[in-house]
Amino acid sequence: MSKETFKDFVRHHPELVSKVNNQEMTWQKFYEMYDIYGEDATVWQPYLNSVTETKNTIKKEQSIQELINMIKKVDLDTVRKGINGLQKAISIIQDMGNNTENNNQTPYQPRPMYKYFED
Repeated sequence: MSKETFKDFVRHHPELVSKVNNQEMTWQKFYEMYDIYGEDATVWQPYLNSVTETKNTIKKEQSIQELINMIKKVDLDTVRKGINGLQKAISIIQDMGNNTENNNQTPYQPRPMYKYFED
């Protein structure tokens, strides 16, 4: 394998640069691993997964920050008015339900057959 293909591999996986900068590995060792095992070997998992995990935590932190920013933008007066409107609508529907139950409680008494005009 050539040095150019190794450089391309490193460009696609910048987490290797952080490992070298943190003095956890050297470029020589990385190149030897690349030359012996290639790009798709499981040898790279410990070095590539750690950055993936940090990317996931960064994404989670960013999503939490976005959620906080969205909550900050919410107008509480508008929310309060909406909740009050819903409460009023629910109470009206409950009152209508109670009225129909009260009306149904009076027994129905049919008029006598022989009585035509309230005489």
